[in-house]
Amino acid sequence: MRTPAPNVRPVGLTIAGSDSGGGAGIQADLATMAAHGVFGTSAITAVTAQHTRGVESSHVLPLEEIRAQIDAVTGDFDVGAAKTGMLATTEIVQTVADYAREFDFPLVVDPVMVATSGDRLLEPEAERAYEDLLGAATLATPNADEVEVLTDVTVTDEATAREAGEAILETGVDAVLVKGGHVPGERVRDTLVTSETVRTFEHPRVDTDATHGSGCTLAAAITARLAAGEHLESAVEGAIDFLAHAIRYHYDVGEGPGAVNHFVDLRDDASREPTAEAVQAVVDRLVDADVSALVPEVGMNVVGATPSAESVADAAAVEGRITRTLSGINPNRGVRFGTSSSVAPILLAARESHPTLRFAANCRFDADVEAALDSLERDVLEVDAGAVDDIASGSSLETPSTDDGTEPRTTVSSLADREVPPAALLDRGDVGREATVTVLATDPETLAERLLALDSEVDR
Repeated sequence: MRTPAPNVRPVGLTIAGSDSGGGAGIQADLATMAAHGVFGTSAITAVTAQHTRGVESSHVLPLEEIRAQIDAVTGDFDVGAAKTGMLATTEIVQTVADYAREFDFPLVVDPVMVATSGDRLLEPEAERAYEDLLGAATLATPNADEVEVLTDVTVTDEATAREAGEAILETGVDAVLVKGGHVPGERVRDTLVTSETVRTFEHPRVDTDATHGSGCTLAAAITARLAAGEHLESAVEGAIDFLAHAIRYHYDVGEGPGAVNHFVDLRDDASREPTAEAVQAVVDRLVDADVSALVPEVGMNVVGATPSAESVADAAAVEGRITRTLSGINPNRGVRFGTSSSVAPILLAARESHPTLRFAANCRFDADVEAALDSLERDVLEVDAGAVDDIASGSSLETPSTDDGTEPRTTVSSLADREVPPAALLDRGDVGREATVTVLATDPETLAERLLALDSEVDR
């Protein structure tokens, strides 16, 4: 008989509807809580038959069954935080408001009032009942449509978001997160309003329709973080980053747009060690083959990005680069994450157009290397790689304009015009920047083979 080793976790509670398609509601909430290391419990208010294309039907549970679920959970578990989602009727909203007044833990209210189509989901009495529920809540997370229902304010910018948030604060809620996902624009701006501060969180909009359940996921992520003891502002910031990542790397399931990927961060974390090992394997092959002819004066680096990499911190590379010595090439130190300041930004910029690209290495560029690239008939794109210096901070990847009437520079963002990414990027350099070739690949084996083939042509 083995000794048990129980795992103690914070507990979260979601009071919401069930989504048979798994993208929203209870299913999204529990998946999000699990992804944050929180044990999720639930009280189901309604059962819906839906999928990635829409809702087929719904059935509201009897009020006594909803009460029984809430009593069962709160009577047994040490709940750290709770959230609400679809409450469906005036009676359910009022019932949850009665419970909320007695909760001794934070409550996040996602006021599900308006469908994506713009249709109202609740009768006016239920909308008014939400004011009582908000008065007992820690945070409200309305989108622009729900804000308009609650305040008659149309959110178009930061000023109107602040105005709406301040109006909702009058219900007695501690804080309001006015979500910007429904407000048009290249960037999404979410505004957190409290009685003392206003803070706007901003990130690039992801060009996808796979956003069903995003509101549930965001509220559940905040709830999970509050249950784990995070401060409200920190919980909101972390949850917004989590959602942006989950939407960009969404699941391609169903016949509709797809579903939010609630476990993207967990899977990406799990891929870090295998990615570093793959980079090391490529380095070992290059060292064994002594590809000195390819190593630039500034040194060579091999970079591997995790499947859902977003920044240089998600890219493994040789710390200190690979340099030439009298006995061949040698990596200065081991493989670490976040150590590449030149090759990793180029790879990340290329991934904006082709996310399947995961590995890259830089090479010397001269007439011999150019001839070798031609002989191998590689698809090479000439770029100004210096234009991606700020990729880690999420800066624009658009081709820079010029003020002198000359043609704009071709940047790594030009890959967006290609269905298949090139095998290499050629940067002829500039004042203070050495000319280099960056070899790209979707897997480490292909990267190694391309480098070794290039080296054999240069050495011929």
